[in-house]
Amino acid sequence: MTPQELLLDDAAQGSAPLAERLRPKTLDDVIGQRHLLGAGKPLRTAFQAGRLHSMILCWPAGLGKTRLARLMADGFNAQFIAVPAVLGGVKDIREAVERAQAARASGRRTVIFVDEVHRFNKAQQDAFLPHVESGLFIFVGATTENPSFEVNAALLSRATVHVLQSLSEDDMGELLQR
Repeated sequence: MTPQELLLDDAAQGSAPLAERLRPKTLDDVIGQRHLLGAGKPLRTAFQAGRLHSMILCWPAGLGKTRLARLMADGFNAQFIAVPAVLGGVKDIREAVERAQAARASGRRTVIFVDEVHRFNKAQQDAFLPHVESGLFIFVGATTENPSFEVNAALLSRATVHVLQSLSEDDMGELLQR
């Protein structure tokens, strides 16, 4: 069956929307971001070495920051906890910390993903610090703002900033081929 026939067959069966079916399942499936995911590049190297680290993924909207964080968690068989800064607060952070502690007790790592991290105030961002420092979890924040101005310095100093880039014409062509 051709890819097009598979898509039509899946659609006829009422399965997930096309966008969901086309989401990358592994880092190798990600289109674009070669400056981070290509051979010898920072995230690829960290991934291959088994050394996932806390990070801030920034700029433009719609490039898959959330998906990239989820792929990293999946690749390390780590628990993935999303904390949306738009709707969340310290209570959500506490719950995520408790879940990370439970996972650690069973020998499992945790990735805590904070979408729109710039929307958390300084105190909320500070709530992550002791846990990032202790290694309880890997912190991944996503922002469409300049992290130098919108993420507090203490949290920023404990994370690597990775700037995502818009898809090139070649990347768009590859996406259309899929």
